[in-house]
Formats: sequence, structure tokens, C-alpha cells
Amino acid sequence: MIELDWKPVKSSPIPLYIQIKDFIKEKIETGEWTVGTKIPPQRTLARALGVNRSTVVAAVEELIAEGLLEGKSGSGTKVINNTWSLMTSAPPPDWNSYVQAGIHQPNLPTIQEINKAEFDPNIIRLGTGELSPDLFPREMMKQIINRVSDRIDSLGYEEPKGLLFLREQLSKYLKTNGIEASPSSILIVSGALQALQLISIALLKRGSTIFLEKPSYLYSLHVFQSAGMRLFGLPLDENGVLTKTITQQKKRQNASLFYTIPSFHNPTGILMSEERRRELINVCEQERLPIIEDDVYRELWLDSPPPLPLKAIDKNGLVLYLGSMSKTLSPGLRIGWIVGPKPVIERLADIKMQTDYGSSSLSQWVAAEWLSSGFYHQHLEEVRKKLKIRREAMNDSLQKHLADSATWSVPKGGFYIWLRLLPSLSIRELFEKALERGILLNPGIVYDQHATHYLRLSYSYASLTDLDKGIFRLSEVIRQLIP
Repeated sequence: MIELDWKPVKSSPIPLYIQIKDFIKEKIETGEWTVGTKIPPQRTLARALGVNRSTVVAAVEELIAEGLLEGKSGSGTKVINNTWSLMTSAPPPDWNSYVQAGIHQPNLPTIQEINKAEFDPNIIRLGTGELSPDLFPREMMKQIINRVSDRIDSLGYEEPKGLLFLREQLSKYLKTNGIEASPSSILIVSGALQALQLISIALLKRGSTIFLEKPSYLYSLHVFQSAGMRLFGLPLDENGVLTKTITQQKKRQNASLFYTIPSFHNPTGILMSEERRRELINVCEQERLPIIEDDVYRELWLDSPPPLPLKAIDKNGLVLYLGSMSKTLSPGLRIGWIVGPKPVIERLADIKMQTDYGSSSLSQWVAAEWLSSGFYHQHLEEVRKKLKIRREAMNDSLQKHLADSATWSVPKGGFYIWLRLLPSLSIRELFEKALERGILLNPGIVYDQHATHYLRLSYSYASLTDLDKGIFRLSEVIRQLIP
């Protein structure tokens, strides 16, 4: 669906429908909206442009009469090539066929809607997995940037594995979590998502099967599927993945690796127990099944530190360990890391150099300074305190407004509450009605197509006032939708 970056000028002497018609016509004639492009529904256009639907109808009807648009019942309105001026020139390429032929699959439609709605300043974001701007450490960041400016002599490309100073600091930092990793076994990446993309194209062949927990954040992406691979979900309980299912399914599914989020799982918030972690390592060792441990939420514990990472108890190079500053400090830094056996790290580093020639040098210097200065540790302590307040605030609001229509568990850390709705209602309709009320939700179906009664709520982003306001509005929408 195309986006609009314009609105008609209501004080202009030119009628509004003519302004809208000229705007659409210009987009078509300049090739920005190519033949076959589907324009938004009339109600959506009217809402986006701030006009009556009848105004949009008048503009669209004139463009249809001129041969620039075609409207068909059930398939919407599309750009066509039926005007004399367009037909006298060589027909343009059908860019929509190129778009549809692209190897990488598009985001789920709901995820696309969420990505767009998140930038509406009037929306209360109840599902966003990101620290609130209120928790951004502005004063510390100023000091860090001042320090970095004195260190940097140039901002050229870094070596394939990333800035050595940053990898040295990460080696020390990881040791505090029980992970022994030399700088040469660490690769700097642009967030954990890039780590998954590199793994999908550098280590696995088409047709591979990836085991993962179900539900899982990974289902909301198409990283492995676009590389020709299949995801196979394994069930969870309150202690993490049921390891016996790995043994049961490994040969049957011919799995190539297992992806897990053991600390404050996304979306369920589950913390894998120490006993289950050891079971998982033992089972995967027996089955010779490598593990991707996505540990980006680890430092966001709110009650007590989590058990050691899987990587800390891995003595055979079984685990590829992913970490990031996106959840703990700033997603905009785009700094993450992979820890693994040296041949794997060198392979991934080679592929990374072919795709982006290295992560931002400036961001790497800033991340290294956060770690070396001790500010990162101070910041984490403050974030934990504030997240704990937010978790309690959301739990209180849920108790007050949704105790009779939902169940949930209070997580021990991370960002998320996995809310199960008791009434039988359409989760898609709930998403749409909530959006109309200014509430942005993350439906459970983007993490598991069968999670039709679940929402992933986040207490990390919205303000304390908006958390309560948002939960109250959500409860009103739910009551409206109950049959």
C-alpha cells in the first residue's frame, strides 16, 4: 500500500477535489505511482487527507474518466495506462511484477500496519518492544559522545569483525555473564536481526528446517523463510522449551539448528530455568543440533539475575550467542554481536563485508565507550528500576480493567506480558477497533498463527499515564466486541 506525504491546502481557491486529482496525476506522470499500483480505499484516503469521502470520490471519478485509474469491485482502484499521452510513449516497466518476484518475502500485513502506525504521535503504543524515550540517558550520552570525539582520528571502515577496541570491551563484559570469548571470536553486527540474516545466508542451505519455540518473535519475520527454509515450532511451558520434543522431532524434521530466546522470551516473557537450560544443552549435544541463543533481553531482569546463558555452559562450541544494545540502550545505535567458533565468525564476517562493509564506525566507538567507561552498568541499573515500576503499573491496570476478561503471568524481566483474552472475539477486529481508538496492539497471531486469543503487551514504551489510559480503552473495545 502506498503512503501519502501530502495534504490539500484548504485555504486555497482551487477546489479540494482538483488539488487531490492533480496530486495523484502528478504521482502517476512522474512514474512514482507506476501502472498496476493500488491506491488506498476512498475512506482511507479521505481520512489521511483530512477531507470528506465525497471529495475523494469526485477526484477519483475524474481520474477514471481520464483513463489514469481503474476501479473494480472487490479489487480496489489501480493505476492504468489508458490515456493518449501515456499510450503514445513506450509502455513503462511493470514494477509491480518485479516487486512480487523479489526473493525476500514481504512483512506480514499486520506487521506492516504496526510499523507505519508506530510513527503516529497520537498513538498509544501498547505493544512496542523498545525503551521509552523517557528512559534514554541523554546526559550520559552527551558525555560519551564528548569522550569519543577525543578518541577518533578518522571514521574509515573497520576490520571485518568490527572495531577491535569494542570487541575487547565486549570480551570483558561477556565474562561477567560467564562467557569466555576472545575478541577474535566476536563479530560486530548491526543488531541481532542482521546476525540472523547473516546466519541464514552463510551457514544454512535451502530446504533447511529451523526449530524454535512456539510462539516466537521469529515468526513475525521472514528471514529464514526468504532464504528457502522452514520454521518448525516446539511447545513451551513455564520453564521454557520442552526439550523432549527436540529428540522426538529432530530426525523426522531433519532440523539444522534450534533458535531460542531463553531470557524473558519474546513474546511470552518466559524465563528458561537453569535446569531446563542444562537439559537443552545436553539434548542438543546428543542430537548434534547447533543453538542460536538470542539473549538481547538478558540484562533487563527486574527481580533477580537470570541463570547463566546457554553459551556459558557450552563447552563444545555448540552455541552461537547473540547480544545487542538495541533493547538496553538505543535501537538507533544498531550495535549487536555474535559470539561463536572462530571458523563460523570468520565466515559470517566475510559475508557481512560483502553486504554492508561493516557496521557504523561511529556507533562502534560509542558502544565501546559505554562499556569501557562503566556508564553502561550504571545505565542498566537505572533502567531496571524504571522498568520494574512500569511492569507494576501495567499489572495494576490490567487487574483494574481486564481481570474479568483476560489472564496473564507477571514476567520476571524483559518488556512483555503475554495476555490471553477469555471472550471469544476476532483478534483482527480488536486490532482495527483499538487502532481507531488510538491504541496500537501486537496481536498474538504474528508470533503464532494459532494464538488467536493472545496479545503481546509491552510496558517498556508508553508513559505511565498512557499505559493506564491505553489498558482502559482496550477494555472498552473488548467489551464492545464481546458477542
